Amino acid sequence: MLNRYPLWKYLLLLATTVVSLIYAIPNYYAPDPAIQISGQSGGITIDAAVLSKVEAALKEANIDYFGAEVTGRTALIRFHSLDQQMPARKRVQQSLGDDYVVALQGASTTPQWLHKIGATPMKLGLDLAGGVHFLLEVDTASTVEKRQAITADEFKDKLRKAKIRYSSIITNSDNVIIAHFRAADVRDQAIAELRNNNPQLLFTSADANITEGAEDFTFSGKLSVKAVKEIEDYAINQNLVTLRNRVNELGVSESIVQREGRNRIIVQLPGVQDPAEAKRVIGKTANLEFRLEATPDTLVSNKEQFPNTENRYYQDAYLEKSLIVTGEQVADAKSSFDSESNQPQVSIVLDSLGGTKMNHVTRNAVGRKMGIVFIEYKTHTEFLTNAAGEQVEKHTQYIERKIISLATIQSALGVQFRITGLNKPGEASELALLLRAGALAAPMQFVSERTIGPSLGAENIKKGVTSCIWALLLVSVFMVIFYRIFGLFANVALAVNVLLLLTVLSMFGATLTLPGIAGIVLTMGIAVDANVLIYSRIREEFRNGATAQQAIYAGYERAFITILDANVTTFIVGIILFAIGTGPVKGFAVTLCIGIVTSMFTSIMISRALSNLVYGRKQNLQKFSL
Repeated sequence: MLNRYPLWKYLLLLATTVVSLIYAIPNYYAPDPAIQISGQSGGITIDAAVLSKVEAALKEANIDYFGAEVTGRTALIRFHSLDQQMPARKRVQQSLGDDYVVALQGASTTPQWLHKIGATPMKLGLDLAGGVHFLLEVDTASTVEKRQAITADEFKDKLRKAKIRYSSIITNSDNVIIAHFRAADVRDQAIAELRNNNPQLLFTSADANITEGAEDFTFSGKLSVKAVKEIEDYAINQNLVTLRNRVNELGVSESIVQREGRNRIIVQLPGVQDPAEAKRVIGKTANLEFRLEATPDTLVSNKEQFPNTENRYYQDAYLEKSLIVTGEQVADAKSSFDSESNQPQVSIVLDSLGGTKMNHVTRNAVGRKMGIVFIEYKTHTEFLTNAAGEQVEKHTQYIERKIISLATIQSALGVQFRITGLNKPGEASELALLLRAGALAAPMQFVSERTIGPSLGAENIKKGVTSCIWALLLVSVFMVIFYRIFGLFANVALAVNVLLLLTVLSMFGATLTLPGIAGIVLTMGIAVDANVLIYSRIREEFRNGATAQQAIYAGYERAFITILDANVTTFIVGIILFAIGTGPVKGFAVTLCIGIVTSMFTSIMISRALSNLVYGRKQNLQKFSL
């Protein structure tokens, strides 16, 4: 028979439709407004005491809540409406202080039986789900200052090796290197020695001064405007790479990390699964410094004191100011446990330059201690009341520097070694994540933190769903009017196509944006366009003298190549848009490409199965409703 499907095909199509329906169901469960609480560091856990404090703060503020959950490292508090979410976040943050991060969250309401089979709602972009928008300012001035300090140390080493005597070499507040000499010819000799290897510096000689009864000859080394810009661009670009790596470590999809202006970076995190974790790790503007412990005869100007911290292995410590390596030279880092003491540790792998420096310093320092300094740029939040009686947040940046390890050097170190002395496994894993993602070339501070409102996202979703419904209705009415029963077949195939599209977006973790909804609407037109080609071919075959069964068969068979050609060219365009586009363009391209594939399946297989089911068993079919 021409228009008959075997039973297994009908069962396969039915099973596909049912599975699609099941995996699309989670998208109909709207998430609850909620706040998520976690510690600023990985070592902080959320226990019953913290939860009791949170609940007391909410009750004191008369904020109704339900479903308080504690998972060990985080707590989730659900609310009945979006209006309660923002006041609750401020009140809880004020109650807990700077040691905890309180972030907005959409808590899943999907039934557990759907979760068990892996059915989860699709991720929504920033314009639909809301999310966090950070504006960070990079402290490029500190990078320039650090670069000049390193250059000053290099000057000292080079002049010592060249046996050129100097009185002192310092860096002033304007990041200008000032070198002092006792004789003009020695100063000029030093400039000649240093100038060739430092083209980024502008050397200027000064007239002699009388200092303590002796003549003092100086030169200054100032960075050129071009050199300053190159240093600043390097710091910005390195921080961009580091932030993108951290976002990738967190598994945040469709994120935006891009430069804005001279020294600012925008970070947008839509639809994150763990916003508190993301906020903490993205906000970790931290670095490491490896230094030798100062000896008793080290000059006060060449050492720095670090006070006692929570680390149990040492009291106050003095470290040399000169650095061995920094976190920028770390190529890889993994957390694990020491096989002997079963204490958390981080295994470090340095790049080749860092490994050479580490080996050069430690082979001459066996028996001395090496300190690892963890430098973290934190934000202190105060809640103040303005003249209008409104509560506002005031953010103050401060730097916390502490030694996380102070251990004796047993032998010369190379590219691989371990950091021990960490208190908790959470601290080790977080430190490894930060180092693996890359060190920041310059510290950053949060200029602004904006939450893209869930209400705005809800409004966009409402408008998007409304446009899809209108598109579906109008297309369905058109198909029924012009193609009658076959139009009904096309409408059923169209509904299944939308269902399949939602299922694929959900199962593969694609992110739906507002332009993505536009792609779904366009897919509806593409899907019925294939049916229009098929039905027009059926009419043509029937007018040319073919029997009804032959016309239906020929319509589906001979229109397939035309449909394939049209969809392949559109699919190629979608791939190009995804490859070279960013943000909204990618969102549109994703739904367009997935929609083309699903529409090919439904327009040909589903509509044909329905026509075969209705007309396939009629042996003497003389006419049909088309």
